[in-house]
Amino acid sequence: MVTFVMVTEYVKGFVAEMSEEREGQGLVEYALIIAIVSVLIAGSLATFRGEIEAVFTAIGTALG
Repeated sequence: MVTFVMVTEYVKGFVAEMSEEREGQGLVEYALIIAIVSVLIAGSLATFRGEIEAVFTAIGTALG
């Protein structure tokens, strides 16, 4: 026979399990955002490579 205490313990366990899964889901979402931002930064650096080199060359020439 199922008692109220057994049902309560089951529900507590289920809620705890669901909250743990949501935390992991949030972690995955943050990791995906970081990965996408990293790819965008790498792409923009590759696109503007010549301009970035020119700026650092100008700085090096001014200092030297």
